Amino acid sequence: MSDDAAETGAPTVTAIHVAPGRRLPVRPVEQVVAEAGKGLVGDRYHGSKHRHVTVQSAEDLAAAATELGRPVPPEGTRRNVTVSRGPVPTTPGERIRIGPVLLEVVRVAAPCRLLEDTLGPGAAAALRRRAGTAFRVLDGGVIRVGDVVVAEEP
Repeated sequence: MSDDAAETGAPTVTAIHVAPGRRLPVRPVEQVVAEAGKGLVGDRYHGSKHRHVTVQSAEDLAAAATELGRPVPPEGTRRNVTVSRGPVPTTPGERIRIGPVLLEVVRVAAPCRLLEDTLGPGAAAALRRRAGTAFRVLDGGVIRVGDVVVAEEP
């Protein structure tokens, strides 16, 4: 965690995952380029109209794991960015900044249909309302593990 994050208590990025195509496995990366209006370079949703990046909270994954009775690793949800703590904004138009990258909420992300296959029975139900949020990229840059996450005014 950066000194800034330690001082402010702000959440930080703990994991980043991308998948090159639909149904292909996600892979962890230490950093990823986020292009304004396009999304994460190397991810299956790069170039989509609105769903550029998905963000989830490690606290929500821990709560889902407790309900499920087994671990829910960040890569198991197929979301792009996992933050250390706190609620992830869900109201369309709300904004967060991750490092230099400005993101705007598009919608709540529904649990992926592949969850039952990858995490086992009951995973989709345990992740309902905990599956993160889909954002569009307004200002691009590089998102890195350890980056601070802050709310921004719309």
